[in-house]
Amino acid sequence: MEKYMDYVLEQTKKVLSIDSPTGYTKDAADYVMSAYEALGYHPVKTVKGGVLVEIGGEDEKDAILLEAHMDTLGAMVREIKGNGRLKLSPLGGMNPNNAEAENCRIITRFDGKYEGTFQLENASIHVNGEYNDTKRSYDNMEVVLDENVTSEEETRKLGIMEGDIVAFDPRTTITEKGYIKSRFLDDKLSVGILLGFAKFLKEENITTKRKIYHHITVYEEVGHGACGTVPEGVTEILSVDMGCIGDTLQCNEHQVSICAKDSVGPYNYEVVTNLIKAAKEHNIDFAVDVYPHYGSDADAALEAGYDCRHGLIGAGVYASHGYERSHVDGARNTLELLKAYLV
Repeated sequence: MEKYMDYVLEQTKKVLSIDSPTGYTKDAADYVMSAYEALGYHPVKTVKGGVLVEIGGEDEKDAILLEAHMDTLGAMVREIKGNGRLKLSPLGGMNPNNAEAENCRIITRFDGKYEGTFQLENASIHVNGEYNDTKRSYDNMEVVLDENVTSEEETRKLGIMEGDIVAFDPRTTITEKGYIKSRFLDDKLSVGILLGFAKFLKEENITTKRKIYHHITVYEEVGHGACGTVPEGVTEILSVDMGCIGDTLQCNEHQVSICAKDSVGPYNYEVVTNLIKAAKEHNIDFAVDVYPHYGSDADAALEAGYDCRHGLIGAGVYASHGYERSHVDGARNTLELLKAYLV
């Protein structure tokens, strides 16, 4: 699988470079469609805006659906202030503490994009004596536009209005030591991994025993990404998302995480057991963890009423929903586990 890792990283960087906050994912979906088409597949765009791809395989009555999501955290303009600056409403769980001082883009509906920075109000520490003690919230933070505007009227003349999407800079880099650092590795790293898995199956001319579908979802960050679009014959849904890293958890950036339970509940016992068995038999570096604050596309599908087994795996990602970090090893081990489990 090593020869496919360059492609995984290339696709991850390309998808990360395309702004796709929840609710504004068309550009990312168009790119992902083209990537699957370039590999020789025939993806379809779902009504909701996701990408569904039949990857191949034999048993149509015991098919598996692999899901990753391309929507990310972001924000929306909720108010244009009297001084021309912008108040935001979050899209998904973008924490204002993690977003402070981040560059961003305001995507207007009809007048292009504008740049700015998300700052605490009165952000000069030499002026604001309460700077250190102020709790960051969307009520006391604002976008300072990189435009010469000082009033609401001047900002509105630019074409900016309430409801415009705000996308934050991902700041993607891969270090010499193989660390992958970026916002929104959750879950664009997994999009790159699934594309790499699709490339592996195609170029190695592999037909799996079970039919495999990929669903690159949208709206995962607000809870209903995978509430539809489960093809007939699918008996198992495996969400390929991030592996959590933190206190009480075992996973690190170099491993693939197998989730046994998240905040919604336990994953299917048989699926978790078989994933662990596959990892052990193929000497894949893995960890099994219980996530305290997490929900996945697989959860959403079952909550929507689909009668399927479900599981969750992903490369270890530190500082989730912030400036995230993983490692090439974690992505490789996730790709290896998909191969061990399905081929």
